[in-house]
Order: sequence, then C-alpha cells, then structure tokens
Amino acid sequence: MPKIVDHEHRRGEIVETTWRIIARRGLDAATLRDVAAEAGFANGAIKPYFPTKASLIRATFAHVFERTSRRIDAVTEEATGFEALHAFCLEVLPLDEERLDEARVVISFWQSALNNPDQAELNDAVMLEWRRKIRAWLREARAAGAAPARLPVDAVAETLLTFLLGAQIAAVFDADFNTPDHLETQLEVHLGLLRAD
Repeated sequence: MPKIVDHEHRRGEIVETTWRIIARRGLDAATLRDVAAEAGFANGAIKPYFPTKASLIRATFAHVFERTSRRIDAVTEEATGFEALHAFCLEVLPLDEERLDEARVVISFWQSALNNPDQAELNDAVMLEWRRKIRAWLREARAAGAAPARLPVDAVAETLLTFLLGAQIAAVFDADFNTPDHLETQLEVHLGLLRAD
C-alpha cells in the first residue's frame, strides 16, 4: 500500500526549515537542495511544493508574517487604543531569539523583494495591514482622550511603522545599542510622545 503523504504538513515542514536556514545562514544558503537535505527529504522532493526558490522564499516570508499575526491577534483581541498599540509593537519588535530570527528573515526578504514584483506585492500587503491596525488603534486612543484631538493619525502611524521596521535592522546589525531593553525604552519614548497631557 502506498504511503499517504500529508501535503500541507510537508509544505509546512519545508517552510519551517527554510526560515530557520535563512535566519542562521542567510538567503543564499536556502537553496532547494540544502533545504531538502536539512528537512530530511530526497533531493528534488521540494519541487512539487515549490518549483522555484522565489516561490519558496515568498511562502517563507508569508509564514513569518503569519507567526507574527497570530501573536498580535492573541494579545490585542480584548485591547483597544494605546493598550492594543503597545501590545502590537512588542510582538513586532525583536525582543527575543525567535523574533530576532524573524527579523533576520525579513531583512533578507526585503533584499529579495527589491527585484521581485510578486514578493514586493506580499510585503506591501503586510505593511498595509499593519498600517490599518496602527491607524485604528491611534483613532481609538484619540477618541478616548488618551491622545490629543489634533494627533495626525496617518503621519504618526508612518513614524511608528518606520521605527518598528528600523528596529528590525538595528537589532540585527547594531545589537549593542538595540538590546531588548533598549528597544522597549525606545518604544516607551515613542508612545509617550503621543499621549495627551
């Protein structure tokens, strides 16, 4: 009797292996051959799931985003305004080894997305979703009187998003000045400037 393969599980194993390889050794190390070897599959076993490296990289970034999204949804489900915004930021910031590995993968993906419209489209969708959430929470904070009525929501959302994305890079490349404690302090400064007197 032929062996029954759970294709979704196999696909998940491949993506999980890929993001770990990228986090440890970089995007160039994530060849289809090396991913298959590390996952314990025969050479060529990945092709039915991911025919190209670009398709594998896109799926890997989507996986990392989904990991972050699940954490965000869990911590913001009952929260609003600044409480939700603060919780969101803590999940995006690379404050532990897992999230630092996610940052390493995202940085590699950004480089790849520069010349790949499909990957750039995925990145744009992720950023639009984050913008939507940040703006909604800022509006809630403003409506509750926790932020000044004149708070420019769109500009503030972009400023905060730029901080979060920059923190990914800074934590990887300039770790001495961007430890988890440093990043949390920087976040508190950002959010403190937004609060109503």
